[in-house]
Amino acid sequence: MTTSDYSKYPTADAAPIAVNMLESFRAVGYSMEAAVADILDNSISAEAKNIWIDFDWKGADTTFSIKDDGCGMTNDELINAMRPGSRDPNEERHIKDLGRFGLGLKTASFSQCRKYTVVSKKKSKEPVFWTWDLDYVYHYAKEWKLIALLPDGNWNEQMQNLTSGTIVIWQDIDHLLKGIAKDDKRAYDKFLQTMERIKKHIATVFHRYIEGNKTRIFFSGREVEAWNPFLIQHTATQNFPEEPLHNGKIKVRGFVLPHKSKLAPEEFRNAEGVKGWNAQQGFYVYRNERMLVSGEWLGLFRKEEHFKLARIMIDLPNSLDGEWQIDIKKSVARAPFGLKDNLKAYASLVRAQAVEVYRHRGKVVQRNATTQHFQPVWIEKQRDGKRYYEINQTHPLIVSMDLKAVKPLIRLLEETLPVPLIVINESENPDSFFRPFERVAASSELKELLKAVYNSLLNTNTPEQAKNRLLLIEPFNEYPELIECL
Repeated sequence: MTTSDYSKYPTADAAPIAVNMLESFRAVGYSMEAAVADILDNSISAEAKNIWIDFDWKGADTTFSIKDDGCGMTNDELINAMRPGSRDPNEERHIKDLGRFGLGLKTASFSQCRKYTVVSKKKSKEPVFWTWDLDYVYHYAKEWKLIALLPDGNWNEQMQNLTSGTIVIWQDIDHLLKGIAKDDKRAYDKFLQTMERIKKHIATVFHRYIEGNKTRIFFSGREVEAWNPFLIQHTATQNFPEEPLHNGKIKVRGFVLPHKSKLAPEEFRNAEGVKGWNAQQGFYVYRNERMLVSGEWLGLFRKEEHFKLARIMIDLPNSLDGEWQIDIKKSVARAPFGLKDNLKAYASLVRAQAVEVYRHRGKVVQRNATTQHFQPVWIEKQRDGKRYYEINQTHPLIVSMDLKAVKPLIRLLEETLPVPLIVINESENPDSFFRPFERVAASSELKELLKAVYNSLLNTNTPEQAKNRLLLIEPFNEYPELIECL
């Protein structure tokens, strides 16, 4: 039964106990890189053009800071920003706002440290500062009390050097550094590894801000370079048309990345990111150009090796946070039921093309453009429901041989092809195989074979026709630069 007359009912105070609630904030489940990204959201929402991330290693007494040149805050604005639940998550926000719950600064900071300070300065104003200290709340205040405590260091001087801006300072970083001595080299090396993960996470999550020159981010004095998961600038990347959904509020755009054979070793290593090629396939969900989710099929498909070249961008406005169930950490998004069929249909097209590129090892084959056909070395066949492989005896190189003399060797190769071993190795370490004649020692053999087949084709073709035919013959099709030099 519902009623609007509450005056006749007795009430009781059930306000949360301050220290217990603050300790609970620490269990939200942030990684340090996700926590840092959440702080950066505030800097970007404050229209910062530059963000500086630094640390001062002192073992357990290490400080970690994030400084920006955004609009800054007055004293009252700072106190409100440090108040848990400082804003209504259902209120309509500015279109570029990256926040939602009014908890990011608090939960992200407390997830990593027991004490943090915010120093802020509004244009033409003096800096102001306040500190949340869990030990002060627990042992002394017993209430939701900030303390006007500024850590040792030149924080006030740094703030004075900016027209406006904010610094967030983490101290007592106990989840990572509790009890660690300053001269513990092993702990320091581990800490540096964490810092490197943070830098790579930032390069990924905020890559569109960095690429668009909207915000420059510096880590320990060095500018962070963006990591774009879609290899948009590569000539072999296949772009799908953008598709608007939800009355144009959502935009979906697919990419099929180049096969390994089309990438230089450095390009290949960079494109796999921190998770590896197989893990990077899937949807990349952005909200206001800030990446929320990377490399997930959102429950619509399973991750499989032959789809690893498919990556799809989804752009959301912040007005759809509720429908997509964006969490406090901004690391989870769930597609609404009404959009799943649309996303699945679009993704199926991208995945189908990704399989084609994967299976044909990046070949560009015009199978229907002419009467000529692609000539692989191996042909897949089926008999009695089982697959087997035969050498293509119409391959130009095979045709040029004395087939009668090599027939026994061909049969031996066909019958002893180690398919089970290849399948196991491909599934466990899919990118460990050389492409044909990729090894240095084999390059001269490739050139000799190429010349031999080219000369053979010249008997019935012009030089240009012969080159075009070579582009349809395995393995020469993977080396168009060599064909062009003939």
